[in-house]
Amino acid sequence: MNKIDSHGMYKIYDKWPEIARNAYESNLGSIDFKNIDHIVFAGMGGSGAIGDLFASILSKTNIHVSVVKGYFLPKTVDKNTLIIAISVSGNTIETLTVLDSAKNLDCGIIGFSSGGKMEEFCRKYKINFKKIDLIHSPRTSFVNFSLSIINVLNSILLIEKNHISETINELIKLRNNICSQNLSDSNSALSLANFISGIPLIYYPYGIQSSAIRFKSSIQENAKKHVMIEDVVEASHNGIVAWEKPSIIQPILLRGYDDSKKTKERFDIIKEFFDKNNIKSKEITSVSGNILTKLITLTYLFDYSSIYRAILSEVDPTPVSSINFIKDRI
Repeated sequence: MNKIDSHGMYKIYDKWPEIARNAYESNLGSIDFKNIDHIVFAGMGGSGAIGDLFASILSKTNIHVSVVKGYFLPKTVDKNTLIIAISVSGNTIETLTVLDSAKNLDCGIIGFSSGGKMEEFCRKYKINFKKIDLIHSPRTSFVNFSLSIINVLNSILLIEKNHISETINELIKLRNNICSQNLSDSNSALSLANFISGIPLIYYPYGIQSSAIRFKSSIQENAKKHVMIEDVVEASHNGIVAWEKPSIIQPILLRGYDDSKKTKERFDIIKEFFDKNNIKSKEITSVSGNILTKLITLTYLFDYSSIYRAILSEVDPTPVSSINFIKDRI
C-alpha cells in the first residue's frame, strides 16, 4: 500500500478512533450562543461535508439548518442565526467571502480552520474563532474537525455524551474490520472497493444523505472516479427508468438500520427490480444506534473503501491536481 499511497493516507484512517476521541476531549473551550433557531453551515469540499453531517443530525430538531456551498448567504439570516464557517485549510475563497458578508450582519458567527486567511480575518474583525489541527488533508481531517466542533458548540448541537462514546466505540469495532492490517475477504471496505469497477450510483434514504454525498466526494477525490447519488424514493419516479438500457453504472443500496417502514419497502422493491433484470447490486446498512454514530461510521467505511479503490486502480489517493488547477485561477 505504501508504494501507491505514497502520502500514507490509509495510516491516518487506521488512527481515526483515537483522533475522534482526542478531538472531543481537546481543550478548545466551549462557546454558548443564545436564542439560536437558524444555523448556517458554510464550507466547501471536505469542510462542506462537515456541514452536511450536522444538517443531517439537526434535521429532526426545531433548528432550521442551511448549508452554503458557495459565495452567498441565505436572505433569512437574522439576529437568531448562527453562521458556522468551516475551512480546514483556512484559505477557501468561497467561505471567506461568506464570512466577509456575515461580519456586517446582526447574527452570531464563528469560524473553524487550521489557520490561514480565516484565522487572520477572524482575529482582525474580532469574530469567534477556533483553530483545529489539519491532519494530512482536509478530507482526512473530517472526524477531527467534526468532533472538535461538537466539543465547542454542544450547547447548541445538543449531542449527548453517551452518543459520542458510542460513536468512538463503533469506530474501534469497525477499524478492526476495515483497517490495513486486515486485507482478507472479511474486510467490508475492501469488499466494497472490489465491487466498484464501473461508475457507482448510491441510492440513499432520508436522514443519511450526508453519507452518500461524502462517499461521492471521497471516491471522486481519492479514486479519481465518477460517482452518482440519488434519493431512493425520488429515483422511483425518474432515475429507475434509465436501467432499461445496458449500463456500466453499478447500483449501491445504502440503507439505514432503522429506516422507516415505507423506506424499507421502497429499497426492497428496487432490489427486486434489479434482481429481476439481472443487475448486480450491493447493499450497505448502517450500524444501529444514534444518528451521529451511523453517519460517522458510514463515512469511515466509505472513506477507507475509496482508498482501497484507489490502490486497486494504482492511483495515489492524496494528490488533487485538478482542484489545484482551478484554485490557481480564482
